[in-house]
Amino acid sequence: MIRIGIVGAENTHSIAVAKTLNISKKVPGFRVVAIWGETDKFAKKAAKDGAIPTIVKNPEEMIGQIDAVFIDHRHPKYHLPAAEAFLEARIPIFIDKPFCYRLSEGRDFLARCQRAKVPVTSFSALIMQRSFKSLKQSLQKTDKILTLITIGPCDPYSPYGGLFFYGIHQVEMIVDLLGTDVVSVNVSRSSKKKSAVATLFFRSGIAATIHCLIEYVGFHIAALTQNGLVSKQIAFDADPYITGIRTFCEMIRSGQEPLEHKRILAPIAILEAMEKSLKTGKAQPVAKV
Repeated sequence: MIRIGIVGAENTHSIAVAKTLNISKKVPGFRVVAIWGETDKFAKKAAKDGAIPTIVKNPEEMIGQIDAVFIDHRHPKYHLPAAEAFLEARIPIFIDKPFCYRLSEGRDFLARCQRAKVPVTSFSALIMQRSFKSLKQSLQKTDKILTLITIGPCDPYSPYGGLFFYGIHQVEMIVDLLGTDVVSVNVSRSSKKKSAVATLFFRSGIAATIHCLIEYVGFHIAALTQNGLVSKQIAFDADPYITGIRTFCEMIRSGQEPLEHKRILAPIAILEAMEKSLKTGKAQPVAKV
C-alpha cells in the first residue's frame, strides 16, 4: 500500500481526496493515512469524513509514515513553506492549485526538486474534466485559434490570494490551449469592484480574454477559429477529482512528472502580472519561465 499524507484540511479538496482513496477506493493500492489541519476542527472533520486514521499536530510528524504528500491550503502563499520538509525528505509532492504565490519562490523550489530528483506536480482539476479535454481535441483539429475568451468565478479581492484563488482555473485552461508564451497582461475592473477583465497577449499575436465574475456562473470558453466559433461550458465530471487523483498516483508509482516545470510556472507568472496590473491599472510584462 502506498501511504499518502495531507497537509491542510480547510479546503474541501482534502476530504474529496481522502474519500476517493479511503472510502470509494477508486485507486487500488493507495490510502490517505494522516492529515494535518489548520485548526483541530478542520482536521477532525476531514479525518472523520475521509476515514483518515491519524491526525498529526505537526506536518513533519508524517515523515517516515507516508510515501507521498498532498499539500492543500486555500491561500497559495502557504504551499511551498508547507512542502519544504517533504522535499528535504525526498517525498513525492502534489501541490494543490495555485502551485505558489510568487514566481521566484516557485522557480527555486522546482529547481531544488529537480536536483533532488523529487517528483512534484500541480494543476487545476478543470483541465482534467472530460468536457475540457473534448474541447481541446476539437480545437486541435482546427487550422488556427484566432482568439479565446474564458468566463468564470473569480473574486479579485479574495482574502485567499485575490486573483490567484479562482483565477488559476481560467489561466490554466488558456495556457493548456494556447501555450505558455504570454508576454503581457492588462487587467481592468468595474467601478464597483465586482468584476474584472484581463487580456493576455501572446508572442504569436493572439490575445485571450479572462472574465472574472464575483458570482458563481460555472466556467465557459469561446474560441474563434478559422473554421468558426467554438463555445462550450466546462461541465464537471460526475467525480470531478478522480482523473487528477489518478494522475498524482501514477506520478508516485512511476516517478514521472505529468507536467513540465515550465508549464507549472507559467500560470503563476501570468497571475502575478495580473495582480500587478490590477493594482496599477496598467499593462504589465509577464516574466519568462
